[in-house]
Amino acid sequence: MKSAALLAAVCATAVFAKPEQVAPRALFTIEVAPGETTQITEEERWELSASGGCGSHFFDISDSHVAPLAVRAGPPYPKKFKYQENVKRLFPKLSWDNIKKNLEYYSTFHTRFSETETGAEAAQWLLGQVQDVVLKSGKKGVTAEAFPHARWPQNSVVARVQGRSNRTVVVGAHLDSINSADRMNGRAPGVDDDGSGSFLILEALRVLLSDKDFGPSKLQNSIEFHWYAAEEGGLRGSQDIFTQYAAAGRDIWAMLQQDMVGYTKGTLNAGKPESFGLITDFTDPALNEYITRVIKEYTDIAYVNSTCGYACSDHGSAMRSGFPASFVFESAFEYRNPYIHTANDTMEHMDPDHVIQHGQLVLGYIYELGFSKHDL
Repeated sequence: MKSAALLAAVCATAVFAKPEQVAPRALFTIEVAPGETTQITEEERWELSASGGCGSHFFDISDSHVAPLAVRAGPPYPKKFKYQENVKRLFPKLSWDNIKKNLEYYSTFHTRFSETETGAEAAQWLLGQVQDVVLKSGKKGVTAEAFPHARWPQNSVVARVQGRSNRTVVVGAHLDSINSADRMNGRAPGVDDDGSGSFLILEALRVLLSDKDFGPSKLQNSIEFHWYAAEEGGLRGSQDIFTQYAAAGRDIWAMLQQDMVGYTKGTLNAGKPESFGLITDFTDPALNEYITRVIKEYTDIAYVNSTCGYACSDHGSAMRSGFPASFVFESAFEYRNPYIHTANDTMEHMDPDHVIQHGQLVLGYIYELGFSKHDL
């Protein structure tokens, strides 16, 4: 029998071949609004990124120059939920202790900036955690692999649960971090942005794989969990993935982004009730409507509509490649965590119960769409 280490090594290289590294460029092409592009220098790119407040608010399209695609019409989302008992029996398995343990270690990397050695090491460590969850589940037909990129050393990570069809449901988070004041050397623990989303979706994967019915033999649709490299500075990792998916004709039915899922103090200090922020700009209206029903059915808190601007997180890359996407944030955008992109994005600002609410959302979203046979 192969050892776990050998299996992990095989998983890490099985599907996504490492591209050849390419030389640095003098100018970058960015898209700051649909169809509106400009060229900037490296320093200008990071100055613009730092001024965004959360996310870069532009796509770095220097590597692809692919024009935005219209979102493709797929089957409508289910009008009724069918798996409430299955989903809700999983809720007690969601463990803040698991998330906290991973977050505490992940935030010890000095920075997870995509172009640093520690950023590459952090992504490799995360891949190991994902592979460990897959191996411990004992489920066949589940893979966890690195997705390498040509322009920077940090890999993305993709876990896939093959279903009966190749129609795919995606949930994503980004694995990198940044200190806006000193991107290469500054301390960037990135607990909320986006360690919180990264380990929330890993915990959701663990819980789903523990379910006897959740696996390739019964799932109607395929499921992918994505951890994107290089979100900071132009959504480069997720763009690379979704551009390749579009070129390959992949059938992506839905994508849900989980970027920052743990900060509630801004909301509560403003005298508002705890809530999710459903991002309504540059997202898919039909999927958003479905997500609101998932929130009402499977979580204990409300949502508020909010906006975050163009290219504010990786859901934008899915939309730009023609795939329907939604983004559920930790709060209304104006009450977001003020400590992100600094050395102070740390554990003390996390609300464990709120993170678990995001977990319930992800479980409901994945389970219902994963088993949907489109007999609507």
